[in-house]
Amino acid sequence: MINIILCGGSGTRLWPLSRTTLPKQFVRLFNGQSLFQDTVLRNKPLCSQTMIVSNIEHYFLAMDQLEQVSTGSARFLLEPIGRNTAPAIALACMALDEDDLVFVTTSDHRVKDHAAYKQAVLAAKALAEQNNLVTFGIKPTYPETGFGYIEASGNEVLSFKEKPDAVKAKAYIEQGNYFWNSGMFCFKAGVFLAELEKYAPDIHQACLQAIVKTESKQEIRIDLAAMQAIPEDSIDYAVMEKSDKVKMVACDMGWSDLGSFDALFDEFKTNTTDNAILPRLLNSPEPICIDSTNNLIMTGDRQIALVGVDDLLVIDTSDALLISKKGSSQHVKEVVMQLKANHSELTEIHRLAHRPWGTYEVLQKAEHYKVKRLVVKPGSKLSLQKHFHRNEHWIVVSGTATVNVDGQTFLVRPNESTYIQMGQLHRLENQGKIDLIMIEVQVGEYTGEDDIVRVEDFYQRC
Repeated sequence: MINIILCGGSGTRLWPLSRTTLPKQFVRLFNGQSLFQDTVLRNKPLCSQTMIVSNIEHYFLAMDQLEQVSTGSARFLLEPIGRNTAPAIALACMALDEDDLVFVTTSDHRVKDHAAYKQAVLAAKALAEQNNLVTFGIKPTYPETGFGYIEASGNEVLSFKEKPDAVKAKAYIEQGNYFWNSGMFCFKAGVFLAELEKYAPDIHQACLQAIVKTESKQEIRIDLAAMQAIPEDSIDYAVMEKSDKVKMVACDMGWSDLGSFDALFDEFKTNTTDNAILPRLLNSPEPICIDSTNNLIMTGDRQIALVGVDDLLVIDTSDALLISKKGSSQHVKEVVMQLKANHSELTEIHRLAHRPWGTYEVLQKAEHYKVKRLVVKPGSKLSLQKHFHRNEHWIVVSGTATVNVDGQTFLVRPNESTYIQMGQLHRLENQGKIDLIMIEVQVGEYTGEDDIVRVEDFYQRC
């Protein structure tokens, strides 16, 4: 069985913890591991292969996290833009043999009861081997309005329901045969593709055109124009709600999609503390809580103190602070929408940003200048690039930098510096065996991250 892991989604309801370049599935929330890593490890004993469907911007982040959990190799299907779950799953299945059995999971769900999980997957596998499209229904524990529901009788699916209001959700729970739609599936690749061609032929044909243009079978990169030509739709709308081959396996396995801070509160609240504390940054101070209960708190690099307040969400990062009433965290995405309307970088990136070559951290930013700390991994190099609105000063702290400016290559050693003038074509490389650590000072009328013209890139981002 092949595990197809869907790594899309930006986790806007978990801002400012989750950003576009580091969405919630890659944030380390549990025992120093991300939900993505947990998903890979959870499914490895059940599946012989792994295929990861990811936005191309997250490819190297996913690769790094895979290496950290030592799970072996995985195949990647890289999308330049997202077109929802139906195309993502179709493209993955088209890269496989039609008789391959696939287990489709998202990368950002939490499962506590692994024994019950394994039992459900094996039951789904047996049904899928009989040419069924199998979905997983989670036994609901409360009337959630943020999930779709499945009405079922045993393994038979009677209907799919949209996200209900509070009254309908309560009625579903009372009726007893409604389940949360988990977004997990099991089927043969060929069976799914045949049903997709039957019920959504436009998606099937567009995906077929996109996949035939690829060359590598290990790392499949979809062309932007081909991806844009694919209609956007979910697997539920495109196939599952229409097919007569659908079955459901009911599950009770401690499942959560962690789609909001309220869901995170439920995960981190214990019987021994008055408040739920999210894992803090290294060396972050412990929050001080006086006469304050039932709060979810995450501290950044400054001291947080709560006095006489209850039922709050307090999420502090180095560049943004969110304060919300519990029960209102579904509206966090509206904050993200306003920030995007204002063209704020706060929705896109943290001050500490991950790149294929390493990381950079914004130490200080003001009008006309920005100061960064760069860490370039051994054997890595930045793109050959230029800027139209800024000059750059590079100071090496540790390691040795190989610098190319307008075709001239030279070394910059610790406590040495160099200057990159606006418009000059340049590249930074670490040819050594230890991390290259540098301070970069940008000076100019505009220092936004989009002032980069890449001419050549080892990571194919041009």
